[in-house]
Amino acid sequence: MHHHPADRRHPVLRDCPALASIRVLPGVLALAALWLAGPTVGGVALDPETQGLLVEAVTAAADLDAYHARCRGDVSGRRMENLNKLIASKLRLTVLTVQDDLFPERNYRRAQERLEREFIERLQQTGGCAGAKGSDLPERLRQRYEQAIESIQRLP
Repeated sequence: MHHHPADRRHPVLRDCPALASIRVLPGVLALAALWLAGPTVGGVALDPETQGLLVEAVTAAADLDAYHARCRGDVSGRRMENLNKLIASKLRLTVLTVQDDLFPERNYRRAQERLEREFIERLQQTGGCAGAKGSDLPERLRQRYEQAIESIQRLP
């Protein structure tokens, strides 16, 4: 058997094309694993339950911060900041990445604008800040936020 001098492959690989194709297998398996893991958030593969939990937590933090900003003069954004620190340490993600990748707008600015708009509508239905202070709205917002934070803290 005479081979062209340019064919420098190992004799076994040169004479058996099936063996040569095995070299592409690790790459194919890696792609299949990514596909099976589902969509990623900021490059991190998350199951649908965790993705839903992140959307809930960001929404809860946005609502509670909006209440404090509009009705209590506290514009610190403390709840969103605390959530951001938690998911950064736990999942290596940021709130902005979650809004970009998981919110329907696929754009954190538009997602934030919608969340604020929806909160203002709910606040107006409650009678503005005066009505909210006399209702259970502040307590419901706080509980929702704390439950979301606790659920993320329990993630493996």
